[in-house]
Amino acid sequence: MIRDLPNILTLSRIAAIPVLVLLVALGAAWADFFASLVFLAAAITDYLDGRLARERLQLSDFGRMLDPIADKLLIGATLMALVGFGHLPGWGIYPAIVIMLREILVSGMREYLAEIRIGLPVTKLAKWKTGVQMVALGLLLLGGGGARVIGLGFLPMAWIGGTLLWAAAVLTLVTGWDYLNAGLRHVTTPRPSI
Repeated sequence: MIRDLPNILTLSRIAAIPVLVLLVALGAAWADFFASLVFLAAAITDYLDGRLARERLQLSDFGRMLDPIADKLLIGATLMALVGFGHLPGWGIYPAIVIMLREILVSGMREYLAEIRIGLPVTKLAKWKTGVQMVALGLLLLGGGGARVIGLGFLPMAWIGGTLLWAAAVLTLVTGWDYLNAGLRHVTTPRPSI
């Protein structure tokens, strides 16, 4: 089970986090470029692990548990590194806070609902939110220095990434509200006594 390729991909996403944070901490243009590559590889594993698990019929409780944890660890660590090492444009901390709070809210709701044996499925809009978020974070990691390494220094990566991070925050609020309402319906509906 742990040695199945989808689970290995999920675990690799977690393993990428310290490498990513170290590269961001270095603050060099080449390090920014490699940080964005590490993040891109981790983002691709987020897409591939579930797809491969379904195609290979390797769905497992371990994978279902670990995949959202790996996603939240990657997003949270990347946001904290961007904030901590000053890679976010002005006002960028606000969408970062919104994204982190939503992740904690949804995780808490899923944990509670799992105890009462109710799932909270991922919506199509939440998948779009994740995609926009991943692109935004990848561009913010690349930054001006990393973009210069690959000849794209003329592009305002911080502005583009920051704008996409705000878009992700708006989608985060919408999907968080949807999940909250879905979760509250289960909490306020009386359960049959056994």
